Amino acid sequence: MSKPSDRKPQAQVSPLSVLQRFRVLIRTAQRHSQWIEKQSGVTGAQLWAMQELLEEPGLRVGELAKRMALHQSTASNMIDKLETNGLVAKARNSADQRVVRLSLTAAGRELLARAPSPARGVLPEALRLLDSASQARLQEELDGLLQQIKDLDEGFGMQPLPFTE
Repeated sequence: MSKPSDRKPQAQVSPLSVLQRFRVLIRTAQRHSQWIEKQSGVTGAQLWAMQELLEEPGLRVGELAKRMALHQSTASNMIDKLETNGLVAKARNSADQRVVRLSLTAAGRELLARAPSPARGVLPEALRLLDSASQARLQEELDGLLQQIKDLDEGFGMQPLPFTE
């Protein structure tokens, strides 16, 4: 059991102290994304997509978009760039030519193997590691915060952070 003197003093809570934490989160994610791009030559969002394809080869673009909470057109454009760079391959099912399945190429697997981690990015990975009760509390609190903002564009929720594109 810890003594009162062993406990870390609780920080004073204010709108500015909360804002500072948002800044730390966003700038840490930004720095990690920049480091990913410098080390691997792909953006943070592209590396995350590659990680998803490593874990689940044969995903369709819509399935990948859902896993990354992106618009399907955003995911499609990202995959087109990865395909142009020889990192992702598209294959059509012979039974239904409309269905396009995605997979990493050998070059894509090699890049992912030597890329910085976490491949999903520090913020998505940190959120993934929270237990479901913590995720629910955080989402509820953020929903309350978002309700305070006028002219909110909820479509932004389906776009990658600008520094990860």
